[in-house]
Amino acid sequence: MLKLRGLYYITHADNLPSILDKGILCHKRIQEEKIQFTPIYDEEIVESRKNIKMPDNKSLWNFVNLYFQPRNAMLYRVAFFSRKNIDDIIIIGIKSSILERPDIFVTTGNAVSPHSEILTASEAKKNIKNIKAKTEKEWWASEDGSKRELMAECLLPDRVSRDNIQEIYVPSRNVINKVKSITRDPKIPVIPEPSLFFLPSRKIDLTKNLSLVEGDMFFSRSQTLTISVNTVGVMGKGLASRAKYQFPDVYVAYQDLCRDKTLKMGKPYLYKRETSLDYILADEAQRLSNINLETWFLLFPTKRHWKEMADIKGIEEGLKFVVNNYKKEGIKSLSIPALGCGLGWLDWGTVGPLLCCYLQELNIPVNLYLPVERKIPDDQLSNDFLLGKNL
Repeated sequence: MLKLRGLYYITHADNLPSILDKGILCHKRIQEEKIQFTPIYDEEIVESRKNIKMPDNKSLWNFVNLYFQPRNAMLYRVAFFSRKNIDDIIIIGIKSSILERPDIFVTTGNAVSPHSEILTASEAKKNIKNIKAKTEKEWWASEDGSKRELMAECLLPDRVSRDNIQEIYVPSRNVINKVKSITRDPKIPVIPEPSLFFLPSRKIDLTKNLSLVEGDMFFSRSQTLTISVNTVGVMGKGLASRAKYQFPDVYVAYQDLCRDKTLKMGKPYLYKRETSLDYILADEAQRLSNINLETWFLLFPTKRHWKEMADIKGIEEGLKFVVNNYKKEGIKSLSIPALGCGLGWLDWGTVGPLLCCYLQELNIPVNLYLPVERKIPDDQLSNDFLLGKNL
């Protein structure tokens, strides 16, 4: 994950020429000067900020809002629900020296939320370390306040001048030249950072439905996410540990399955949650009409005890079970890690072809996430290597 060092403004690439000319303007000035711009936020969200009063009795519309962490619930909403092409969204990095200005305000979360405090510049200096610490999470939830806290803002009156821009982040290499042609300034680097936009850093299509992916599986937006587990009820490390803390109900269900011996090698269990990750991750998700309705978890045993090496035969039996049952169970799309690699100590050279042999039989979109523990040689990522072997 990118080490963040400044403040960030999220906008559409079409707005960049105006920003480079006039700076980043508050919404009130944009309206007053009748500046043409491409919006990325829903009109009702922008309108709701108009009615929020600051300690100086001015409206939020009088301030430019900069995020400490751009990879937040608002960007998730923009990236997947604004009906804009993700490649047209950019994140402008702003110098953190703005925090030294005496006329700023800093919020402890989304400025619109009644749970967020609005701090003066002097108050912010005393709390800035704590505010920044709460914006360093890779995932969030509403229940503990992390979804709101991740959207902490630095509010600057009127405008942010061009000389405060220090870099521009884009979702992919495809748009670097487009953005550079607009900036025409070698002092402003244009940096591709897919993970900042919830995108995989790499994707290789093997078949019409099966792809290899490098990235964060929990942001795949697949209906079903696969978690590699043991059968003794311990979620200690890796994706299992993250599922344990991010989705406590999944952990409770998993422990119950292990306690009554329902979860066995060769027989993965499909836990059908009724709340989708989209609903959890997107800002004001209740207003969205095209949101995914569900996120399910496929608890896939790869070993009996967490101390053991992964069982390749048990994994193959589990894959056969998935192939035979995915339609009946209603699985519509699947993301799956490299089962048995990493903490299971199996080699991708063995596991990769086995996984692809079975996953290619699924007539649904499947993302196979590559091991993160070590770089896989390119020749082991080819179609010939993964699908051309006789298993």
